[in-house]
Amino acid sequence: MQKHEFNEQLFDFLAASPTPFHAVYEMRARLQEAGFIELEEQNPWNVWPGGRYFIVRNESSIIAWNMATGSDLATSGIRMVGAHTDSPCLKVKPNPETISQGCMRLGVEVYGGALLNPWFDRDLSLAGRVNYVASDGGLRSELVNFQRPVAVIPSLAIHLDREVNQGRNVNPQTEMPPLMAQLHGDDKAGLREILKQELLANHVDDIAEILDYELYFYDVQKPAYIGLNKEFFASARLDNLLSCFIGMQALIESNSDQNTLLVCNDHEEVGSMSAAGAQGPMLKQLLERLVPDPEARNRMIANSMMVSVDNAHAVHPNFADKHDSNHGPRMNSGAVIKINANQRYASNSETSSLFRHIARQEDVTLQSFVVRSDMACGSTIGPITAAEIGVKTIDIGVPQLAMHSIRELAGSDDPVNLARVLSRFYRQQRV
Repeated sequence: MQKHEFNEQLFDFLAASPTPFHAVYEMRARLQEAGFIELEEQNPWNVWPGGRYFIVRNESSIIAWNMATGSDLATSGIRMVGAHTDSPCLKVKPNPETISQGCMRLGVEVYGGALLNPWFDRDLSLAGRVNYVASDGGLRSELVNFQRPVAVIPSLAIHLDREVNQGRNVNPQTEMPPLMAQLHGDDKAGLREILKQELLANHVDDIAEILDYELYFYDVQKPAYIGLNKEFFASARLDNLLSCFIGMQALIESNSDQNTLLVCNDHEEVGSMSAAGAQGPMLKQLLERLVPDPEARNRMIANSMMVSVDNAHAVHPNFADKHDSNHGPRMNSGAVIKINANQRYASNSETSSLFRHIARQEDVTLQSFVVRSDMACGSTIGPITAAEIGVKTIDIGVPQLAMHSIRELAGSDDPVNLARVLSRFYRQQRV
């Protein structure tokens, strides 16, 4: 697939995926179109060589895999790619409605390590999952996406805070509740009624009562090329839906000569400890079902490899001193191998050498990232997955700027090039 076509499909995916629930919904549709069959975890499975399958947990995590023809799982292992579906954002509280100066606001929690200042003065919409009692008394759930701007977090005018440009701390409890409506007289507004009306307007007409929800605010601005020569692109949720899309495209294009797998977990931004997170049992339980015999399963894992794909910090032209001078990845110069002596990343010389060798076969350059020795290092699902199932792992990612902002920036050449490398990784005979 050519760069422009790849990026246009990426932009469509990002725009359609304001929450992990919507991202998995979109991935499910694309996988089904490519011939993957959905399996229910609560039911018996019949999986066959040559088959393509996927499972979904919590509607926010997904594992898809391809069963090779004519190969034994224990002997050949599985080529695995991992990413995560969640991004830092503002999550609506259970009882969020407050009235101040005639305006309805919604209380929010900060999900993950979000940069808060960029959330001010944005056109915000609301999306997520709604659980309700249907007209027949049964419990149902439905995805909701208002799509249009329905809220805003206005900045305080500089006239009322003359020191704002000298440094500002944001209080998420008092300063971040988005404004959703102006009320008049005895007007009352409740979020559950607003959700019910929105679902009814979108042809969900069997709602008796909204019971609960998981809702997130997001910026309605679409992904777009940036730069005189379209050398960059900007979007929300590049960390880490960019990696989910790259891994999905590589898996779809892989053939049945190797056992291949993509896992996209929720909750990485808050520690991964959940039933659907990388520190939970989802991947381990899948492998146990595919290879029930413990000895054969251990052999399979020993013959497997995981590529953990999560975006990397590109060197910022205005803050170059925040990087080690020999490890400042640049956008459009290739994916980044992430290394940390304290195992915050799972890369080692064996896995990085193999990945470098694969990239050279595709004539794709790679870069290296090591955090400054006087700064703390982030982490990924890579070390967690390696520790949970014992698979050798490498941490890589597309370099980007403005990580954890409401709008992030990456190079327009890097995604398709990384997809090429992952496609070749999926075809590797031995790892």
